[in-house]
Amino acid sequence: MKNILIILLAMFGMNAYAEINKWVDENNQMHYSDQQPPVSAKARKLRSNSDTKGTADEGAATAPKVPGAPKTIAEREAELRKVQQEKKEAADKTVKSQANEEAVKANCANAQSSLKALQGGMRMAEIDANGERSYLDDEQRQQRIAKTQQDIRRLCE
Repeated sequence: MKNILIILLAMFGMNAYAEINKWVDENNQMHYSDQQPPVSAKARKLRSNSDTKGTADEGAATAPKVPGAPKTIAEREAELRKVQQEKKEAADKTVKSQANEEAVKANCANAQSSLKALQGGMRMAEIDANGERSYLDDEQRQQRIAKTQQDIRRLCE
């Protein structure tokens, strides 16, 4: 008789630490269970494993958000906005980098065509600030060729 009493007390003691949930299903029936309620049900935790003191309502009000619990609409909208903002920033960055690459390619092509013209040996003229035409001599041409070659090395990497 003494052994049976000890076994019964041990069984009742194990249930004291069980989590109890209360929820209403789609048919407006109230359910109490130690199992997790369905996702679509309006659930309230009456007692959790760590909730040993206080009333059931206090435990439900201060219960931390469960990591596996479904997210609220506001949380989902905030995540969606964040993802959309990140996508927009990535697209803007891609467009900007492509524009920079195209500008560098255009500058490289311009420098190469200028070098070909300078090395062509034709007589070259430039117009100064007063609107007067002046022709490049051989020394000025060599300086411009050296500068253009430096520009090509820098731009056409």
